[in-house]
Amino acid sequence: MIGRVAIVTGATRGIGLGITKQLLVDGYKICAFGTRDIKDYEEFSDIYDPESIFYFKGDISNIDDRKQFVSKVYEKFKSINVLVNNAGVAPKVREDILEVSEESIDRLFEINTKAMFFLTQDIAKRMISDKNTDKCIINISSISSSVVSVDRADYCISKAAISMITKLYASRLAEYGINVYEIQPGIIKTDMTKIAEQKYDKLFNEGITPIRRWGYPEDIALAVSALAEFKFKYTTGQVIKVDGGYTLQTL
Repeated sequence: MIGRVAIVTGATRGIGLGITKQLLVDGYKICAFGTRDIKDYEEFSDIYDPESIFYFKGDISNIDDRKQFVSKVYEKFKSINVLVNNAGVAPKVREDILEVSEESIDRLFEINTKAMFFLTQDIAKRMISDKNTDKCIINISSISSSVVSVDRADYCISKAAISMITKLYASRLAEYGINVYEIQPGIIKTDMTKIAEQKYDKLFNEGITPIRRWGYPEDIALAVSALAEFKFKYTTGQVIKVDGGYTLQTL
């Protein structure tokens, strides 16, 4: 018996790596999508085991790579319990909204939004025809989907779109017993935020979040784990903010 199987995109570092590690602990087999050879990801290669992880190297924004990935996953495992849409990129350059380029908008939407939408569409159709397993889809977006950063407009709107995609799929797939969720990470210590590490260290010390520390990939992974245990069956379309309380409204 294969047991439970999860797809994790962007699985090789940062938040995705944290999710991969946690789901392995939870007993999942992992189908990991990454952009480079395994040996290029030191931490991922340390945990890589072909018995528990199927790794696919490709470009998530390329339709042929996505379809080949899905085909190989189902050929190997026959069914999928959990899809974690985590793959995403930041702008190459932070630019004011008055200067942001069409090229940057296109790049972020291709990877962060469009690729996720169509991978979900493909997997959802297969999940519908699979009558025998617990199934859910978990989209990793960002508090930037609702928190304004005028020097990252391209990133913000690519993530805001994920919020609506989550609601749409939650509504469409509920009749098939497929629950869909969105997790919004706050300020998480990864390669993506390293460029602003000193800035955020200072802000945490000043109390930018009620919980005065960085978030870590493990914090997001624990939220994914809770949903992947299928103990929230009377919920769908919910947003879980893992942000140290940043988005609390206070007086």
